[in-house]
Order: sequence, then C-alpha cells, then structure tokens
Amino acid sequence: MNSIDQGNMKRGEFLKSLGLSTSTLMAYWCLGTAMTACGSSDDDPTPDPDPNPGSGSGTGITGTTTGTAINFTVDMANSNNTKLKTNGNYIITGDVLVARTTAGAYVALSKICTHEGNPVQYRSSSNDIFCQSHGSTFSIAGAVTNGPAVSALKTYTVTVSTDGNTLTVKA
Repeated sequence: MNSIDQGNMKRGEFLKSLGLSTSTLMAYWCLGTAMTACGSSDDDPTPDPDPNPGSGSGTGITGTTTGTAINFTVDMANSNNTKLKTNGNYIITGDVLVARTTAGAYVALSKICTHEGNPVQYRSSSNDIFCQSHGSTFSIAGAVTNGPAVSALKTYTVTVSTDGNTLTVKA
C-alpha cells in the first residue's frame, strides 16, 4: 500500500480496497436507475387530469368528433363553447369546424381544406371558410368559391336544442 502513503491511489485500486469491483458498481448503478423509472403513477409530478380529452369531462363536447362517423353534442353553457352563442364565432373540435354565421345560423364542416389538407377557419368578416395556406375559400355551405381547391368541404347536420344550449352535429 505504498501508493496510499504517497496519495497517488488510482480509482480502481481504491475500489478494490473497498472490495467493490467495477462490475459490482455497474450493476448497482443500473439497478438503481431502472428502479427509479418503475415508480407508480401516484409519483407522476404532472398527472394528466383528463386521460381521454374530448370525451366530455371538461370540454363540454361529448361523442365522436373524428373519423367518418361524426356524432357529437356541444354544451354551449360550457365556458369552452359559450362563444358559439354569438354570431360570427366558431370552434374547432376533432375534425370539425362549428360556426355560428353572421346571420345566426349554425354550420358544421370539415376543418381540413380539400386542396392539400391544411386547416381552415371561419371568417366572420366575409361569412366564409378560408384556408390560409393557399387562399382557397368556401361558402358556409362548403362549396368552393375560390381555388386552388376544387372539391367542396364535407358538411355535417347541425341540430339546436329547444333551449338553445346544446348543438348536435352528425355526419
């Protein structure tokens, strides 16, 4: 142990003097790292409050908002959707744009432009649907009014409840 007296002990010699080999330390480190990744979901520092968003728990929207079988309801009393009670406003949920036109009618159309699949938006200033990507415009009935798009937007049936607080949108 002459190297101890001189203060020149190497790391490997030190570990050997403790009775720990490199492989023992690696195993300890690997197990420690793996075990910390095996915590329970209760340990999650940022738990997801709604593991199934769009299912209705806090959005005010229940039903199917994506795919080919669109069928959902919009609770307009929910703070996320109250703007639909005002003419000229819209929301996008799932694959659907729902708007209250400047005339007060409700419309629901595909949120995807038929030209290249980019998102569209409702423009209350011109009471139409507009694609910012390439300038296509559509009437509130979904028809192309200005290209480059050549196909109409898919439209959905909208029904308003008698109390005016619930919209039902169906394919």
